[in-house]
Amino acid sequence: MTLAEMLAGLFPAGHDVVTRPDHLILGTGRRANGSSVEVIGIADGEALGIAGVLPLSARVLDVVAVGGSAPILVLVDTQGQLMSRRDEMLGLNEYLAHLTKCLLLASHGGHPTIGLNYGKAVAGAFLATALATDILVALPDASPAVMDLPSMARVTKLPIERLTELSKTTPVFSPGLASMVAVGAVAEVWDPAKPLADQLEATLAAVPTRDMRDELGAERGGRRLAADIALRVARQASGVHHA
Repeated sequence: MTLAEMLAGLFPAGHDVVTRPDHLILGTGRRANGSSVEVIGIADGEALGIAGVLPLSARVLDVVAVGGSAPILVLVDTQGQLMSRRDEMLGLNEYLAHLTKCLLLASHGGHPTIGLNYGKAVAGAFLATALATDILVALPDASPAVMDLPSMARVTKLPIERLTELSKTTPVFSPGLASMVAVGAVAEVWDPAKPLADQLEATLAAVPTRDMRDELGAERGGRRLAADIALRVARQASGVHHA
């Protein structure tokens, strides 16, 4: 499914979403009820650097400034953050954090945020876009990964053979869509054979009011301890120690 086909399926009532020459996606889609969905994103597997973060962040802040409750749909196909010395020296991590905080601000301001991973989604760019939304869904061809196994080996100092073996039984160590579903990062995989607009409406109706990813991971067996540990930490921080 091409991006144009996907947008036509998401917004059969019409849209003005465009893919710019710099591979950023910006525009507005119309829902069947006449209301709008604001759309931002990255296309063509483009790496996300400072030059891309700023227009995306600005668009989110514009939506917040206007007010209302228009949802924000974040379309993601990116190979990760831009591996550029210039961007790193200018503080790319802070720019990515800024985009994350803009999406959080929008969510707290009454704009539900939905991530849709339709291609690649890797590393810091994945964290600052798709995983920064209230709920993340994906198409079957998506290939999300916070970190690939060779990178994990460099960071953890564990042999890649050991990580490969762990990845067979522990989704946390296994990049890919199935693993992201198992750990709760991806709430649902959409069916491209069914109307995307209907699936978007169903997801909008199910946007959680709090982060449910650790609980989803526990239910699905991909992260069996995270939800319980998070609850214990929250109870201790609030001074509530009983079960």
